[in-house]
Amino acid sequence: MSGIALTAPYLDTDADQLSFVLGRPAREALAVRDLTVGGLDVQLRLLGASHQVFAGPVGETVACLPGVEGGLPDTETRDFDGWHYAFAARVHTCAPGGFSARVARIRDLSEDHPRALHGVFPGSPDAVTALTVERETAGLSWRTWHTYPQSRRIVATHTRLEAR
Repeated sequence: MSGIALTAPYLDTDADQLSFVLGRPAREALAVRDLTVGGLDVQLRLLGASHQVFAGPVGETVACLPGVEGGLPDTETRDFDGWHYAFAARVHTCAPGGFSARVARIRDLSEDHPRALHGVFPGSPDAVTALTVERETAGLSWRTWHTYPQSRRIVATHTRLEAR
């Protein structure tokens, strides 16, 4: 089972507060899952301010970070030590009746996925951060979701890490 009922409140209260950075050290985590995917060590980390993923040469942080302006890039690409990294982010605003159903699908996907981690923050079953990781032919990919019940917004990211 990958789902965790978290006891700490979430610190990022709006999608616009999220920042994207690479190469930051591990931050204090509410939950951690260590995996090996396609021969690479992967660590999925739930933060009070969103997530970190460490995979091979990459340390990805999407979180509300002190001193870092909020706002996610639509896309970001980099090359690391024989690897190509590609990140994409989208923010979805849901209709009033559709948000809870969409979050339930995210929770179900994470619960059923063999390489996932998700947490539900106190105060709302719709306050969720979820991560999944997949093996790809030339590397791996991961997806994350950050849900914001107060604004009915969902931040979805997709990252690919491929050998060059």
